[in-house]
Amino acid sequence: MNRGFTSMFADDLNHLIDLKISLGYSENTYLGRTRQFDRYCATKYAGTGDLTEGIVLSWLKPDPGESNHVIHSRAAFIRGFGIYLKSIGKNAYILPDKFTAGGTVFVPYLFGDNELAKLFREVDTYKYPKEPFRPLLLSTYFRMTYTCGLRPNEGRKLKRNEVDLNTGELRIIETKKHKSRNIVMSDEMNSLAKSYATVRDAAFPESEFFFPSPSGEPYSAGWMQGKFKRFFALSKQDVPKDLLPSVRVYDLRHRFATAVLNRWLDEKKDLSSRLPYLQTYMGHKSLEATAYYIHLLPENLIKSAGIDWESMNHLIPRVELWEK
Repeated sequence: MNRGFTSMFADDLNHLIDLKISLGYSENTYLGRTRQFDRYCATKYAGTGDLTEGIVLSWLKPDPGESNHVIHSRAAFIRGFGIYLKSIGKNAYILPDKFTAGGTVFVPYLFGDNELAKLFREVDTYKYPKEPFRPLLLSTYFRMTYTCGLRPNEGRKLKRNEVDLNTGELRIIETKKHKSRNIVMSDEMNSLAKSYATVRDAAFPESEFFFPSPSGEPYSAGWMQGKFKRFFALSKQDVPKDLLPSVRVYDLRHRFATAVLNRWLDEKKDLSSRLPYLQTYMGHKSLEATAYYIHLLPENLIKSAGIDWESMNHLIPRVELWEK
């Protein structure tokens, strides 16, 4: 039966539904999601090809206002389709089952240049007369998280004695997977950190933390996340609140990694030889976790860069695609 599919997967989608019907399932159970995926591929991916990881991850990126339930439904469908394609001898990426087992699906939000500029404009113009120190803290914290590729908790819990303003080094100690590492700030970031530290030392001389709350302890992750989402909403005032994309402080780290990879591509660098440097800088336990960021780059950029996917395929992450 021809169901009007037009994408490069049209025949396979028809055959998948035929198979489900032959096993006793209702066509209506699969038809809606299948048509949605077919339209998506017909629009985004013309021609013929395999079900790649890039297609799968792109398909999973939420539209504004989409719930986790909808994303899980898409994840379950695309995993099943990948399994079906593999079963008939075709090349296909199979989404790991951890992303269809419930809970929260974290799909990175990649900030564009203009979006990032607008976001930091809101951060920098924030005022809080009751605590004049707070705006400077937030401006410095979010910039350090972005420019140093930190995990949000690494910046929140950073201690004064772990910041060397003379050398511009941050000592990240006992972080995820119990790995420690040194990070060198850019000259601009180090200059901002020095200015911030002068005010910070006067306001909180007794606190051991570099970004202290009024109690002297670090701000909570939830509080920082709330501020971040608020700044993002202010930078998107033309978008209704219920249609705003879901963003996390962690997305600044994702933006850092993709920006580094983009720069290397512009410089015609060999990514496979450069990835270990980025792995060490970001504190990833495995090279696979670092290689994941390649799949967040625009597909046309990846193709034009001539990446040797045969040699990179073994790096495709299977366990920790998104870190909490």
